[in-house]
Amino acid sequence: MEFIFKKRDIRKIAQTLGTAPEEENNNQIRFVLNNQETGRRLALEIYNGIRIGKVTGNLISVFTDNAHIQLHFCTGYVTSDLLGEVTFIGEHHNRVSGLIIEKQAACSLYSNIDKKLLSGDFTKLGPEVMLAGIALSLTEYIL
Repeated sequence: MEFIFKKRDIRKIAQTLGTAPEEENNNQIRFVLNNQETGRRLALEIYNGIRIGKVTGNLISVFTDNAHIQLHFCTGYVTSDLLGEVTFIGEHHNRVSGLIIEKQAACSLYSNIDKKLLSGDFTKLGPEVMLAGIALSLTEYIL
């Protein structure tokens, strides 16, 4: 396992999301986001360097009122203060998965995306595919 979340990473994520971690211990960091205008609420948990099967890796879990989403083997992240979101990524061979957490307590998951889509011409993609390429294109520089 190469990437480990450090204290400065957690501070950067907290700044972008506009909230401090509610819990923080050796391997787990938990953030809770509330959007009172929309009634949305989510919990974000970052498990740093834990056993996932027979391998060690990072696990990102999101809990909402209606869903539980996980990204196994997170290999990095990108913050955007302008957009108010953090994108966690996992890369395996030429495929990328991205879990986007928004400051407004929303999240999106794009899974198993061909890495070439992130740097290609989005106008040549169908609208149902274009959004994934655009959303994850912010992560291209760390892949």
